[in-house]
Amino acid sequence: MKIAILGYGNIGRAAEEAVKAAPDMELAGVFHHNDCLDCIDADAVLVCTPTREVQKFATLLAARGICTVDSFDIHGQIWDLRTNLDAVCQAHQAVSILSAGWDPGSDSMIRALLQALAPNGLTYTNFGPGRSMGHTVAAKAIKGVKNALSMTIPLGTGIHRRMVYVELEPGADFKTVEAALLADDYFAHDETHVIPVESVEALNNVAHGVNLVRNGVSGTTHNQRFEFNMAINNPALTGQVMVSCARAALRMKTRGEFGARTMIELRPIDLLPGSTEQLVRALV
Repeated sequence: MKIAILGYGNIGRAAEEAVKAAPDMELAGVFHHNDCLDCIDADAVLVCTPTREVQKFATLLAARGICTVDSFDIHGQIWDLRTNLDAVCQAHQAVSILSAGWDPGSDSMIRALLQALAPNGLTYTNFGPGRSMGHTVAAKAIKGVKNALSMTIPLGTGIHRRMVYVELEPGADFKTVEAALLADDYFAHDETHVIPVESVEALNNVAHGVNLVRNGVSGTTHNQRFEFNMAINNPALTGQVMVSCARAALRMKTRGEFGARTMIELRPIDLLPGSTEQLVRALV
């Protein structure tokens, strides 16, 4: 499988490592978002650009019949993105797997499984404490910000606090930057604190994690409780999920299953290298 990478920030670099470690893949190149997309010769492209640029690049690539995988992370806009990409993929016999990170992404699959095990109940997803890459990129895009770090602090029952540390450009007004950041859709729905610092690099790390809890009912039996925890390197896990989804996308294309899909719509076995027999014998 020839896999190319578009974008070379934290996720792009991690995705490159995951492609090189995969037994059934080879790296077809790393491309900047300003490069000519017609120059990309690959079976699938990992779109490692900022979330707000994903639709543009995924659409252009899918229109060439190239499979794409992205880690689009604005939960409320995922269905609209899926709808738009699906039409392009169907017309050009491509597969796009979107929101293929760990949340949305692999956590979405866990939430779906736990809901199947306890159909009635409540699920709480508690992120962090750790660095949110999507929120950090959004903070960096604010005019007057030289560098930024957005930390997610779990308060429990799926409620979070955003601690955003900003290093300002010379002459930038902090109050103006703060107002613009708080108005951004990434931050407008959570308790957010903006803190000016002299150096973001002195604070920076890529650790993150999640605590996912479901309390519910199996059949008519109450008090079923499930809990999933992980502590991770954020870009490394995101890159790995994208690489696994590229494998799934290419298998779907081989079967003629064209279109745009989220991770909860995938066959889990398609994410893994190896034959069906090998995997069933090992995992079932």
